[in-house]
Amino acid sequence: MAYKPNKNWIILIAALGVGGLAAFGAKNYLSNQMAEIEARERNKAMVRLVVAKVDLEKGSVVSPEHFAVRQVPKEWAHSGAITPEQFGRAEGSTLAYPANAGEPVLWAQLEGQKAPTFSARLAPGRRAVTVPVDEISSLSGMVEPGDLIDVVVSIKKDNRNFTFTLLQSVAVLATGTKASQQDADPEGRARHFTTITLDTTPEDAKRVIAAREVGRVTALLRAPSDASQVSRDRSDALALLGLSGGFASPASSVPVIYGGGPITAGQRMGPPLPSDALGQP
Repeated sequence: MAYKPNKNWIILIAALGVGGLAAFGAKNYLSNQMAEIEARERNKAMVRLVVAKVDLEKGSVVSPEHFAVRQVPKEWAHSGAITPEQFGRAEGSTLAYPANAGEPVLWAQLEGQKAPTFSARLAPGRRAVTVPVDEISSLSGMVEPGDLIDVVVSIKKDNRNFTFTLLQSVAVLATGTKASQQDADPEGRARHFTTITLDTTPEDAKRVIAAREVGRVTALLRAPSDASQVSRDRSDALALLGLSGGFASPASSVPVIYGGGPITAGQRMGPPLPSDALGQP
């Protein structure tokens, strides 16, 4: 008599097989998702902020032994957080509110302190000059605070057009109201601004202002590590395009007669003709 397998066992084995396949698929899916999340975290732009090493109570004095520097994703960084470059200004202040260990410290947490003004970004002897962004159309929407640019001027003088490099390796302080890359849109949307602010010497600031009055100002974005110097020669615009020779027509060798009088030297165009070529009157 042939053996007949129990249907219950068959159903159980099938269920275990389906369950095993589902568990294997779920494990692979979760592993892939975790790998994608980790990859995104590694590729995030980071900024350095000052954080508390330990829990600090209200009234604690800000000193280096109680604080450290931590890398924080730029999209999570608070615009009022203290950066390592600003810590010297905050040192010695008193906490008006408690600070939790590992969390960035804000200027608003300090007694009688506020975020440094924009002018505090300027070194002694430097000036900030703002240029309308429509005059720097080549960089509209692409330049960021901290970038380096060359300023090129195009002007017209004595019916001739000239183009030359006015300034080189000029640091961008702000684009519109954005003075830091931490001010980026958290959703990555493109920004639109109408002005750009440059870090210059007082004399260079006057040159930029004068260039705006007499010509057109354009910016060329420069690589951060590029320290090369370009020529400052004032070049004719047509010469740069290979058109300096112009398209003059050759002089006519045919004499021009005005009225019915005799032809004089001042009325002839081109070289004089031989006497026998004119014929007899």
